[in-house]
Amino acid sequence: VIGLISDNDESAYREEVQHLAVWCADNNLALNTKKTKELIVDFRKKTGTHIPIHINGTEVERVASFKFLGVDISEDLSWTLNTSSLVKKAHQRPFFLRRLKKAHLSPQILENFYRCTIESILTNCISVWYGSCSVADCKSVQRVVKTAQHITGSSLPTVDAVQSKRCLRRAHNIEKDSSHPSHRLFALLPSGRRYRVLRSRTSRFRNSFIPAAVTLLNSALHTDVCGGTHLPQ
Repeated sequence: VIGLISDNDESAYREEVQHLAVWCADNNLALNTKKTKELIVDFRKKTGTHIPIHINGTEVERVASFKFLGVDISEDLSWTLNTSSLVKKAHQRPFFLRRLKKAHLSPQILENFYRCTIESILTNCISVWYGSCSVADCKSVQRVVKTAQHITGSSLPTVDAVQSKRCLRRAHNIEKDSSHPSHRLFALLPSGRRYRVLRSRTSRFRNSFIPAAVTLLNSALHTDVCGGTHLPQ
């Protein structure tokens, strides 16, 4: 359950939580309050007091970070915890890559192993978090790639390249799917040469997926124009 609290009015958010609890009870589902967590993201200079959420009379624990679908989300929306977790997990894989190299397997097999067991970890949901990572976090992720590249002896794609490719692919899929909730955010300008850029007052929003994807799409359109290909209508 995600709730946007405006003007310190939490009533809609709390009602939604209660509706969920009632729906679960009506459908013979039991909410485990001990496993339910509350994460508050608040960037105001003066933060108010947040009353704890209660489900069936039990207080829900408030946490500073939470792992959701394999991604560590922090209350300050920084990604240091997430990247350090991914890097730590990926660091366990080069050992097996070295063993395969000692067995004299071909560079192609080594590269396939890297993509399946190392790159898949480093780039998990990368379109969500990589754009807002700090320089230090980006370098720590790229160091794992350089280590694997040294072992395989092959030229491996950088994390930046993988992120750009996946953002573009996701953006194209959303742009083609009129039923997607974010479809309207990818709108071409009347000229048909560029997509409308979303206004962003903070770097946090500017580096998030939608604005970053629009920028990538515009760059791709510029390349298409230079190359003489047709623009989408």
